Amino acid sequence: MRKQLLKILLLLVVTSCIPKKDLVYFQGESSFSADADKILNEPYKLQVNDILDIRIKAADEKLVALFSQSNQQSSLANQITEENVYFNSYSVDRFGAIRLPYIGELNVLGFTQKEVREKIEAKLRSYFKDPNDFFVTIKLAGIRFTVIGEVVNPGVVVLFQNQVSLVEALASAGDIVLTGNRKRVVVLRRNEDGVKKMVVDLTDVNMFNSSMYYIESNDVIYVEPLKQKSWGTGATGSQTFSTLLSVFSLVTTSILLIRSF
Repeated sequence: MRKQLLKILLLLVVTSCIPKKDLVYFQGESSFSADADKILNEPYKLQVNDILDIRIKAADEKLVALFSQSNQQSSLANQITEENVYFNSYSVDRFGAIRLPYIGELNVLGFTQKEVREKIEAKLRSYFKDPNDFFVTIKLAGIRFTVIGEVVNPGVVVLFQNQVSLVEALASAGDIVLTGNRKRVVVLRRNEDGVKKMVVDLTDVNMFNSSMYYIESNDVIYVEPLKQKSWGTGATGSQTFSTLLSVFSLVTTSILLIRSF
C-alpha cells in the first residue's frame, strides 16, 4: 500500500510541476513578415472612449483661449495626471464625436490623429486671416487598458504614450505570475462590429510580428491560469512536493490509525 502511495506521489510531482518551456518568453527563431510589418506601422484609428489632448497655439492668445477647454498656459493644466487628463481633454463619445468650443461636434470615429488635426485646421481657418497664424497638435491623452487574471497587479492602467505593446502592458501590471499561461494571453477588443477575442502566445518570438503586438485603448488583457493552479499542488517543484508529502503523511497516518482499532 505504501509503495503504491509513493508511486502516486511521484507521478503527481512530475505531472503537476510547470515545465520550463511554459515559462520562457519568446522562444524559437524570429521570421520577418512584410504583411505584419505593414499592419504594425498602420496609423491608429480613433475609437469610442479614446481621450484626445488637443492644443491650439497662435500669437493671439485671447483668440486661442476661446477654443481651449482649459487654460493651457497654467501650470496646473500642464501637469500630467490622470484626473487632469480626464477633465481637460476631449473624450470620444459613443457616437464617435468630440465637442470643441465654437467649433461644435466633430466626428472622429475611425479617423487617424492626422486626419482629425486637418479637420480642426479647416474649421479654424474661418477665424484666422492666415492659416499660418495658428498651430494645432493632437495626441492620444494616454492609453487606458485593463489587465486581469494571472498577473502580479491586476487592474486598470493608463500609460501616457502614443503606442503601448502587449509586453509593456503586462510589464506595467507586474508581469505574469508562475501560474499564468503565457501561451494563452487573451486580448478582448470592442469596436463597432462587436467584441473581438484574440489569443497571443508569448512563448513564441514571432509574436513580435503579430498584429496584436500593439494594444489599443480600452483593450482588456486576460492571462489564463495554467491547469496546475486548479490542481492546487503548487507552482514550483518544492511547493508541489511539500503539498503532496503532507497529503501522503495524512493518508498514511489515517491508515495506521484505522488498522490499530
